[in-house]
Amino acid sequence: MHIVLGGTGHVGSAAAKTLLGEGEPVTVVTRDRSKSADWLGQGAEVAVADVRDREALRRVLLKGERLFLLNPPADPSTDTDVEERATVAAIVDAVHGSGLEKIVAESTYGAQPGERCGDLSILYELERKLHDQPIPASIIRAAYYMSNWDSALQTAEQDGVVHSLLPADFKLPMVAPQDLGRAAARLMMEPVEQTGIHYVEGPSRYCAADVAAAFSEELKRDVKVVTAPRETWEETFEAMGFSKPAAQSYARMTAVSVDEGYEMPGNPERGTMSLQQYISELVQHGRKGQQVH
Repeated sequence: MHIVLGGTGHVGSAAAKTLLGEGEPVTVVTRDRSKSADWLGQGAEVAVADVRDREALRRVLLKGERLFLLNPPADPSTDTDVEERATVAAIVDAVHGSGLEKIVAESTYGAQPGERCGDLSILYELERKLHDQPIPASIIRAAYYMSNWDSALQTAEQDGVVHSLLPADFKLPMVAPQDLGRAAARLMMEPVEQTGIHYVEGPSRYCAADVAAAFSEELKRDVKVVTAPRETWEETFEAMGFSKPAAQSYARMTAVSVDEGYEMPGNPERGTMSLQQYISELVQHGRKGQQVH
């Protein structure tokens, strides 16, 4: 049995669907019982548990052999670093004594030690904690999620604008959640002894200007990038509902990424979905949603 944490999110759902498509048994863990019906209809089992509840999560893990692990993002109105560290600790504690034979965990390009660096430091700490425990683990260092641009659909459609903290021409590795899910499923099915760090990105590197161009193509209108000056980054996050500590962490994470650049692994696994294809599907899905309502 494969246990999938974060099965109702972009990457976790793609991993679970891929495994089910391969005829593999899957249990999706969610804390929202209302999301069970769709997974049950697809042939998955569903376990309702809060990942911060160590004992409840361990009881779920005892029923499986392999685990796909995503550390769920904290509510941005909280101190996200504090909350996400607490979640990492709870999940790793739940793993102890679970009897699992293998773990596949999602991390990020640029994971590194530090304070107030958001995912870069939190996920680095997750990597180290998994390295220090006995269950074999494979780590996916994922490129920048293309789904981070989902919210830009509304402004691109209404105002012809894509807002970005990154410079318009700053190229970075991006990847579609579907490709990450497929990579995770493959690693889940690999022999136990195959472990290590795996970098996964899309077929090319892209910048915010490429995102605007993709929206322009799909929406049949001019779309431009509006870049927030660095001195306004914290203020920008706070305006989006982030707490002051969370805004500081996300602003610093952005600065580290821009100033130090993204990792350049020698031979990353490359997904097949291009940015244009991702944006095309995003626009089509958005239009279908408008028709439904």
